[in-house]
Amino acid sequence: MSTDRRGAVVCVDFGSTFTKASLVDLATGEMVGSASHPTTIETDVLDGFDACLASLTEQDARAQDAEVLACSSAGGGLRIAVVGNEELVTAEAGRRVALSSGGKVVAVLSGGLDADRFVELTDALPDVVLLVGGTDGGNSSQLTGDASFLAAACWSGPVVVAGDVEAQREVAAALDESATPYVLADNVVPKIGVLVAEPARGAIREMFLAHVIGGKHLSKRTDFTAMVRGATPDVVLTGVELLSRGLDEERKGAGDVVVVDVGGATTDVHSVVELDPEDSGLAREVVATTAVTRTVEGDLGMRWSAVSTVSEAGLDLADAAERRRQDPGFLPDSQAEIDVDEAIARAAIELALKRHAGRSKVVLSPEGRVVERTGKDLREIDLLVGSGGALRNGADGVVRRVLLPATGEHDGGWQLPRAPRVVVDHDYVLAAAGLLAGEHPEAAYALVRTLIVRADE
Repeated sequence: MSTDRRGAVVCVDFGSTFTKASLVDLATGEMVGSASHPTTIETDVLDGFDACLASLTEQDARAQDAEVLACSSAGGGLRIAVVGNEELVTAEAGRRVALSSGGKVVAVLSGGLDADRFVELTDALPDVVLLVGGTDGGNSSQLTGDASFLAAACWSGPVVVAGDVEAQREVAAALDESATPYVLADNVVPKIGVLVAEPARGAIREMFLAHVIGGKHLSKRTDFTAMVRGATPDVVLTGVELLSRGLDEERKGAGDVVVVDVGGATTDVHSVVELDPEDSGLAREVVATTAVTRTVEGDLGMRWSAVSTVSEAGLDLADAAERRRQDPGFLPDSQAEIDVDEAIARAAIELALKRHAGRSKVVLSPEGRVVERTGKDLREIDLLVGSGGALRNGADGVVRRVLLPATGEHDGGWQLPRAPRVVVDHDYVLAAAGLLAGEHPEAAYALVRTLIVRADE
């Protein structure tokens, strides 16, 4: 056991079910210890962390005094409500930005706030309101009207304003008057057909750290808020970006990457796919596709969402799915039950990837026959990463049985990965890499590099 307590960082994910911790050697980027414990929501989330830290310290003494970096989806994660102009333009753009920020979108409201929509907003219990609307220099009357409505209603929750930048002064004045906490960000739709996510994503992260983490009262100890760097899905997406792009020309990434994470309640898809400018005219979506995208399918999952998963997939597993929904802690105790779990996971993964990828088809237009596309074209991705307990804890051959069926050619024009390299994130390195990326980029890159190496084996 090492006695050198320097040069290591503890990376922690406070999950909704389990708290997972790892010790990373900063010099090598090696994960030298790992531990997990049920998340202790009912007492104090740091009780579970303390148990993980004790286990890590037994594995390597440096863990005891190491810096701690954490992400969290405990207590329901980050709940975001989007308030925008048109349902198909700015509100949809806001929804996509909210998802890429690691949030669960609990409401999307458009057409202007009024008494009825405000009830919808309050009933959704959002942690953050993302207020969008109007292109830069366009019609900002609804954006300012929505801000004035929130102010008049004495809305006390944090607001991220990412609409027409020319209306920011008026919006800020209204929110200042009501003492509503807010952050101003660049417009998510500065002009029609353009989606700019990163400034709003950063502002949402700022609000999450400043207002949401402490507001959930997950811990009485001040060190919890000090260690948390962001919402878990946002941090994971940062790790996916590093995996895709690398650090520089000498330390390259894997290329275009898709990560599919099948959980008990949701199946999340993260993708980093550099867009081909020549293809931009082929899409028929009002809101532009972005290189970095995240989608969350709240009806696809292994336990809480098992019933809707088997129904959507047309599987004759209704009774088994209901049993899993009723008992989310269920663990398969026979080969037959393992086969059922794999069938549900296989369905959730394929459906989630199809929704993320969309499809292409040939249609007639005034210009003649053109290819119409929706979603994110994943056909030429370089690397497909699987995550989630069904894959990490699966028996030999689980990748072939559960993950690979979602690749290759599929009827219906689905833009699914054709022939990617495939790997499972067994050691949960993407969350750790996302946490390390800002302050320790070399160690973060070494972590994601392990996935690239394993995919090439």
